[in-house]
Amino acid sequence: MKSKFSNILMLLGAVMAFVPIIAVDYLLDAYVQYREKDYAQSYVESVSSHINASAMDGVAALRKVIAESPSLCTPTFVTNAQTAIESSLNLKQFLVENLDGVQYCDAYGRMVTHSPLSQPLPVPGLTETMAAVKLGEMAMPALKISQTFGETRRVSAFVPLLGQSEDALSETMFDAAMMRVTLTNGLAIVAIGDPSGFDRRTSSADYISAQGYAGQFPIKVEYAVPFAMVRAGYADLDVIFTVIACLASAVFLLLNLSYVRRSRVPAFDLERAIERNEIKPYYQPVINLRTGELVGCEVLCRWEKRNGQVIPPGAFIDYAEVTGLAIPMTVSLMQQVRNDLGDLSKLMPDMKISINLFEGHFRDVGIVEDVQAIFGQSPISFRQLVFEITERRPLNNSMTTTSVISGLHALGSRLAMDDAGTGHSNLAYLATLGVDVIKIDRIFVDMIKPGTTQVPVLDGLIAMAKDLDCEIVAEGVETEEQALYLRSRGVLHAQGYIFAPALKIAAYKELAMALHQAGNPRPQLEVVASAA
Repeated sequence: MKSKFSNILMLLGAVMAFVPIIAVDYLLDAYVQYREKDYAQSYVESVSSHINASAMDGVAALRKVIAESPSLCTPTFVTNAQTAIESSLNLKQFLVENLDGVQYCDAYGRMVTHSPLSQPLPVPGLTETMAAVKLGEMAMPALKISQTFGETRRVSAFVPLLGQSEDALSETMFDAAMMRVTLTNGLAIVAIGDPSGFDRRTSSADYISAQGYAGQFPIKVEYAVPFAMVRAGYADLDVIFTVIACLASAVFLLLNLSYVRRSRVPAFDLERAIERNEIKPYYQPVINLRTGELVGCEVLCRWEKRNGQVIPPGAFIDYAEVTGLAIPMTVSLMQQVRNDLGDLSKLMPDMKISINLFEGHFRDVGIVEDVQAIFGQSPISFRQLVFEITERRPLNNSMTTTSVISGLHALGSRLAMDDAGTGHSNLAYLATLGVDVIKIDRIFVDMIKPGTTQVPVLDGLIAMAKDLDCEIVAEGVETEEQALYLRSRGVLHAQGYIFAPALKIAAYKELAMALHQAGNPRPQLEVVASAA
């Protein structure tokens, strides 16, 4: 005789067999979201790439004209400027002026009429500055790329922000869509369409949107279109989805009638753990090998179940990354870090906080917005944050990856390469990513044995990091011999069990305060002095 529970499960299976039919609208919505999101991201990347190419064209031309002109406002300078403009589709004008804006000369011997739309902004990695301006009668704003010449003069190149007019761009967009170009400080430069509805949205599902950054330039591009507008164009797929759902329901029903069993999906447990804040941050101190001072910490995580069991990260990190749960887990950890270390970061403004990111974070520029939203109004400044990229899985060299890295750098945060030397790192790869810190994996540190005088692989890795002008942090330091060897090779920062394991917040704060007070006998006076 069948058990009562078996009958209940069979009944539930029969009911669930009809879920695909009921879920047609949901599935179609998901399909539309996926397809149109991909289009929106491609559109943003295209616009961002054009702006970046135009701005870099201006930088290259400006440098070439200055390098080939012995002095400014001479016939040679004018000829070089005119030649650069004629050979480029982007350049519109060159201008020489003093630091107060008084014009000396230009490429065509006329007064250059332009009005600023923004203050000059620095560009990470470049000596030039960038400002948005209204140039002459041009309807589209232009970028003014400037370089100081001597102590009193400034040479500028003007390039249009976008190569098309607003009307031409609007024709490439859906009805009711909007595209907006802003500086990373929030100042809007160009808005095509009406962005007010997007700004007032009550749910992210109301719009399909995407954003990206123009390479290393502090320019953000946003695109959004109402979901209802694009969804209306997929009405013909309703019939196809309904037929597929009916077939799926029939197969599911047959399978349930023949065999019923319970299954346990690990994702449910981990997702529930994230919602309950059971994934807790632990803090491993990073120590200066010369002074013994605390320079920061790496945020690690443990799964603390309600029954008291503590699960190490190796048991669930890979699974979280594969299933996509690493993204909400990282957001939860950052929120806890903000609450845990806010006061300590204010007391120790030079303390660095390293947070691990996964390859999946670099396929969605939303991580930059998450960092801004979580730490923007907190005592923890962006310059105190270091985001670690695992070296075991290479990042795709895509516009999205570049946008994420540029966005984090634009905030003032730094990037570190974790597990360096164990996977895909090489000079070209690290230089392309713009890594600021290289973390040496413990497998290389373990090569240092008592009496060791040389470790060629480790020494080569240290030399590579120095060639890239990167800060070095050694992981897994467990013996005094290892610490002394690393210090003798110029490695200043290290973490490992010789100093402390990953600590809960209370223990980490206690250690941090003890080391801070030991190195600062009168902390109040020093804080006042540094503020002055």
